[in-house]
Amino acid sequence: MPVAHGGEVRNFGAARAVEKQAWTQSIRNVERSESQVVYAIVRAGGRQEKVAVGDLVTLDRVAAETGGSVELPALMLVDGDKVKAGTDAAGVKVTAEVVSHSRGKKVVIQKYKNKTGYKKRQGHRSELSTVKITEIA
Repeated sequence: MPVAHGGEVRNFGAARAVEKQAWTQSIRNVERSESQVVYAIVRAGGRQEKVAVGDLVTLDRVAAETGGSVELPALMLVDGDKVKAGTDAAGVKVTAEVVSHSRGKKVVIQKYKNKTGYKKRQGHRSELSTVKITEIA
């Protein structure tokens, strides 16, 4: 749509069309890159974690030495446009290397009942392991 501005005519419709085309192209690039991604949902310590190769994940303590490897059961695998879940994902192996063992932040539990003199204090620190995902096969 031509608009007169200060003695000159500007065509804003063409500029907007070029911007829209560039934006559409960038969206297509994002969609293509997301469809190439490979990740798995694994069961780890009573929770489910989304992992990809190279990710560092903190889990409940695993029974392996630092530098050792551990295998995590896969519940779902997404490989581009293909999705395996349930019994199809039973053959998928997710291997991780144990990077370190640590302890979590201290959690303090306090109970108090008014006018009875009852008070109780308890706490704990979770045992944790940090693992690096090395392979999804």
